[in-house]
Amino acid sequence: MKQLVRNVKIIGTGSYTPETVYTNKFLESIISTNDFWIQENLGIKERRIAAENEATSDLAAKAGINAIENSGLSRNDIDLIIIATATPDRLAPSTAAIVQDKIEAYNAVAFDVSAVCSGFLYGMSVASQFIASGVYDNVLVIGADTFSKITDWKRRDAVFFGDGAGAAVFSSGNVNEGFLAFRLYTDGRGKWNYTIPAGGSEMPATKETIEKGLHFFQMNGRAVYNTGTQVLPKAINQVLDDTGLNIDEIDYLIPHQPSIRILQKTAETIGLPWERVMTNMDKYANTSGGTIPILLDEVNKSGKLKKGNIVLFAAVGSGWTYGASIIKWT
Repeated sequence: MKQLVRNVKIIGTGSYTPETVYTNKFLESIISTNDFWIQENLGIKERRIAAENEATSDLAAKAGINAIENSGLSRNDIDLIIIATATPDRLAPSTAAIVQDKIEAYNAVAFDVSAVCSGFLYGMSVASQFIASGVYDNVLVIGADTFSKITDWKRRDAVFFGDGAGAAVFSSGNVNEGFLAFRLYTDGRGKWNYTIPAGGSEMPATKETIEKGLHFFQMNGRAVYNTGTQVLPKAINQVLDDTGLNIDEIDYLIPHQPSIRILQKTAETIGLPWERVMTNMDKYANTSGGTIPILLDEVNKSGKLKKGNIVLFAAVGSGWTYGASIIKWT
């Protein structure tokens, strides 16, 4: 999508992370890992972990309420709720339907988007198209995941993920503000490099699948790095071409948080100074669908974002899914 019929802007942001913290030092006590290696290669110092009775919808609802309050709207003003998650409360109903009930936004249509770490970016694109076409006026997009629920805490790759949720309210803008371009991509040939084998129709849950740990995520870390460092620059350069902007005009990159090494390599490849790359993985690790909106909320409420700033979003996730977008901040 290169041009919007009705301009779309973000009018409010919010986030929520659980109280429990797992530091790298704590993980050293339960699995074979190393704090220095994690910080050096992943950029992670600690991550938040949801309570046993805390589901993805609980995190999402709190982030959504925060975003609505920040926007100045009421829950009754929300026309559509999109939840980007890879860890839904249940296979049915949608997590979005559960969140709609929890925040009592009963005027809103609600559905989920599944693109794992790229989910919020995909959700932003869907929201923008509904608003641009005039179908809806105010859309709440929430990225939320509780990967601790699908992590094998006996494996070394348990260090990568944390739990959290972020949200943004989208509305129509004038011709001088809002989203300038989106580019989304999928390459299904990478589908096995990050996957959760069991629990779906291909491999329903059985005593055997549970005993084999097939309901936990499985990841090819090298493939994630190689793919991320190739496709993120591709998507970014494409939205720059679409808008006629050059990298020097980008004020901030607010990316998904896959690892510090992937982001450093991406910044080097596209020629963006590192100080313009926003990160928070040291505090939260990779919260999958929650990464971009949690970071956006932090950057927004820190006062860094100014009217007229050109902000770049980018993400890569399981599938492979990836993409980028650019917004002129209001």
